[in-house]
Amino acid sequence: MTAKHDETRRRLLEAAGEVFADKGYRAATIREICRRAKANIAAVNYYFGDKQGLYVAVVGYAHGKEEGLPLPECDSIAPPEDRLRGFIEQVLSTHFEEKGPPWRARLMIREMAEPTEACAALVDAYVRPRAELLHEILGELLPPETSEADRHLVAFSIVGQCLFHRARNPVAEMLSNGLSRQFDVKRLADHITRFTLAALGRAEPIGRSVGRFGESDRRATFSSGAVSLLGNPRRAPTRRE
Repeated sequence: MTAKHDETRRRLLEAAGEVFADKGYRAATIREICRRAKANIAAVNYYFGDKQGLYVAVVGYAHGKEEGLPLPECDSIAPPEDRLRGFIEQVLSTHFEEKGPPWRARLMIREMAEPTEACAALVDAYVRPRAELLHEILGELLPPETSEADRHLVAFSIVGQCLFHRARNPVAEMLSNGLSRQFDVKRLADHITRFTLAALGRAEPIGRSVGRFGESDRRATFSSGAVSLLGNPRRAPTRRE
């Protein structure tokens, strides 16, 4: 593909991202997208096949990887606790760090609030592979008798915690009097991992043997390459009657 073709394709993706983010998938028109991109309408069919193909490509472009979001890289023989933290950190990095085009967050929030007919394609291209990886990790952490419904609920709870911090949640900033601005990807990954493992009985309950934020809790939470509470998970003590 020539440099000229690459530039035309990039302009279409940028223009489509802005239009889809502002107007939504259904209201966006190929004509307006091509006008903004200064491209011929036929270019959309040439590069993307149709409007849905363009939309799916835009989501990938927004995250810097059109062929699909990268899966967390982790040693397959690593403990499941380590793999869970790697998964959580990658999800947070994708949605939390300020990178990519300015319309990216608006586009993804709109898609979550108003799923489109392109949603199934998005799920197959970007979401399902990550969901399968998470379920694989949870399969090593949860008891074998755990029902499929409970496995899904645990997975949704983990992802839900990550999505709460999308785009530096302004509500969280107000409720915490700005303290949440100190929570970078590593800090959040540490907390969400430990919170999840504690809920699963694979780590000490939150608050036990740790202090307030900024004191001893950083030393007690997960840290790659170091012996930590999560690196040596223990089941929470059972209550004696």
